[in-house]
Amino acid sequence: MIAPAVAAPTVPRGVRLGYGVGSFCTATFGSVPGLLLLFYMTNFLAVPAWLAGIVVTAPKVWDLLLNPMVGRWSDRTSSRLGPRRPWLLAGALTLPVAFFLVFAGPPLTGYPAALYVGACFMAAATAYALFEVPYKAMPAEMTDDYHERTSLLQWRMVFVGAATAIAGVAAPLIVNSQGESGTLESYRLMGGVIAAVLLAAMLGAFFGTARAPMTGAPEADGGNLFKQFAVVKGNKAFLWLTALSCTQQLAVAIMLAAAPYFATYTLGDPRATTTLFAALVGPMMLTMPMWTWLSRRFDKRGAMIMAAATFSGGTALALATPVFGAWYAHVMILLIGTGVAGVTLLQFSMLADVIATDAADTGKRRAGVFTGLWTAIESGVSAFGALIFGLVLSIGGFISSVASQRVEQPDSAVTAVLIGQTAVPSLIILLSVAMTLKYHLRDPGRAVPGVVPDPAG
Repeated sequence: MIAPAVAAPTVPRGVRLGYGVGSFCTATFGSVPGLLLLFYMTNFLAVPAWLAGIVVTAPKVWDLLLNPMVGRWSDRTSSRLGPRRPWLLAGALTLPVAFFLVFAGPPLTGYPAALYVGACFMAAATAYALFEVPYKAMPAEMTDDYHERTSLLQWRMVFVGAATAIAGVAAPLIVNSQGESGTLESYRLMGGVIAAVLLAAMLGAFFGTARAPMTGAPEADGGNLFKQFAVVKGNKAFLWLTALSCTQQLAVAIMLAAAPYFATYTLGDPRATTTLFAALVGPMMLTMPMWTWLSRRFDKRGAMIMAAATFSGGTALALATPVFGAWYAHVMILLIGTGVAGVTLLQFSMLADVIATDAADTGKRRAGVFTGLWTAIESGVSAFGALIFGLVLSIGGFISSVASQRVEQPDSAVTAVLIGQTAVPSLIILLSVAMTLKYHLRDPGRAVPGVVPDPAG
């Protein structure tokens, strides 16, 4: 049992709230395009499913270069606002506009529409990186305490749950407010409302973290970006954590992309997207204390294995939805949501541990590089969720259409929707369980019989 670290800095409640508010941006931008963008392109702009998947994926490839650069810039930033907060403000002033343009509904279809949406989504991804990378770097610099990081991030994840519920439920409701499956006008309205939410959340985080403590190494690493990548490459704990996180994010991304199709073609009700999403994110607000307790009881690695197994089991069981119906699907999504809540909390808590351990060992500030590389890889892998699901639809013979045209999908396409929503994510998430066994960064205050602590993993 670890004794309370009296000397460890405590993050004030006001800062926790201010930091948590920023999650309304990260959760909203992460969920709404993943939930609606593919469906918007295939069913309203007549973009072929395979091309729509590429459009969603392509801007994320840019993140592989951009995000580490933003992290590096924030590490080296010196201002009276601190190294991270100027970037939060830059993102707040650019992302809302770019997001609105993605769903502006231009009078284009097919390939021209794909080009327009792709360009706007690229701009939105760039603006989002300016905010997200420094934002994710901040927890590791707010406290030196192993378990307080989980507690701090528990607050953030509660906000993530609330934001995801509001955005994920409100966005489909707005879209469906002018028709059962929506219209171009309703998508445009949704884009404006969500853009306003993004602006408020990002400005809230900027002002709310004004008094955030800085306990990390004060000196930025003077090495160039490529040398720092070499250091990151040698950090085994970071590499394994990134690998398992990517598999989990890929599974979630596939489920998000599949949700409107699952509601429309498996449950027979496009409006069920709203209730399914509510069932997915509801546990994120309710089960955080449970996952925090499990991480203390079984350490973070043990809790992560439990969470991933819960996630995988729920998606596998959801394959029986055509037999049991809509109520069964919602119960399974609740189970899946419980697993998603655990893996999401523990991913960020473990990342903060890796960053803090690196700062303590090296005396250098490299949080931005770690989070930049992390978010770049994570975003790229997540975007492949839409691409993979688009390919599954194409293999199943899914027929794209415009808003004024409704087509009868072949049975093979309906089967592809079900498999893409259930079996594919279940198999992917199982891989993360094996990867978790290779992650060895533990609570420094917890004695493990026969094991010598290895901070590098």
